[in-house]
Amino acid sequence: MAHSYTPGLKVLKSSIIDKNRRLPIKGEVRKKVGDSVSPDDIVAKTNLPGNVQIIKVASQLNIGPADILEALKVSEGEQIKKGQLLAQTGGLFGLFKSEIFSPIDGTIESISDVTGQIIMREAPIPVEIDAYTSGIVRDIIPEEGVIIETKAAFIQGIFGIGGEARGILEIIVQDRNDEITPEMLNSSQKGKVIVGGGFIGLEAFKKAISLNISGIVIGGFNYYDLKEILGYNLGVAITGSEDINTSLIVTEGYGHIKMSRGTFSLLKENENNFCSINGATQIRAGVIRPEIVIPVKEDSLKSVKESKIGKGIVIGSLVRVIRAPFFGLMGKVTELPSKLQKMESETLVRVAKINVDDQDIIIPRSNLEMVETD
Repeated sequence: MAHSYTPGLKVLKSSIIDKNRRLPIKGEVRKKVGDSVSPDDIVAKTNLPGNVQIIKVASQLNIGPADILEALKVSEGEQIKKGQLLAQTGGLFGLFKSEIFSPIDGTIESISDVTGQIIMREAPIPVEIDAYTSGIVRDIIPEEGVIIETKAAFIQGIFGIGGEARGILEIIVQDRNDEITPEMLNSSQKGKVIVGGGFIGLEAFKKAISLNISGIVIGGFNYYDLKEILGYNLGVAITGSEDINTSLIVTEGYGHIKMSRGTFSLLKENENNFCSINGATQIRAGVIRPEIVIPVKEDSLKSVKESKIGKGIVIGSLVRVIRAPFFGLMGKVTELPSKLQKMESETLVRVAKINVDDQDIIIPRSNLEMVETD
């Protein structure tokens, strides 16, 4: 049977998810294997080295580099407060003294009578990693973090901005095609993750930010509104570090696109449940998808199917079209012709026949994305 290896999109009602919670540098792991964790639990912590400041003592005091040792009022390794005296010249007959004061709180890291400089380092920056979602610590990464196993509904989006967020899931539209308008947003949604249908405009998104809504899940969004929100053009490498308090997850694509039936139904089924979301997206090598993780009770977890993503498209696969003119349509593969077919561009490609709303269309396999469901 013919196969085509394609990217995959997951919309799972129940699955076992592993979340890797890792420090940027080595530090202290605060949990052990088997511990139960909640989203806000700190699982690991460390301190990032503070920024370095170079103080040009010799040039500021107008003395030779070798003379700074006599002028210094501090020593290597000493902790210094901002405004503390660092160095002072004797002046003339005790008058007209020159002085240097510390511009920061920090530590004297080194003193050089060759360059006439001292190097100070600001206080370490504490870094803590929380659990992100509830679950069980399945494994420990020594001095770095933990792997948390959680039983959850799991949905991946197409694109997102903003980092990790969490809150109660609330559906604020009636239909998966409905647009979120400013009138639908209010202060009661502060700290929640709200779900719309096919679109949210710039005015509504700005209002959501002002209300401190934790996150928004929507079918479509206008790409050109991103510059207005962020203040700069968004790059194509990776998102997730944007300085906004409302994360956005787009499930279908740019423009007004009806949210897929399976995604909307699964979100509606989990309304009023707690969820964790992450808008981080990477579209190059090492693809990262924005995600929604909704922990479920163990007794509601069905048997987890083996992932089919990566095994390739087969007849019966649920797929989504990821390029125009049928962008966003979802259907099942009914045929995989083995022969190459000529497209309008005159190129010969492998194609798939998919059934969308009882209509068969021919699509190049490279324009398809598998949708993993259960």
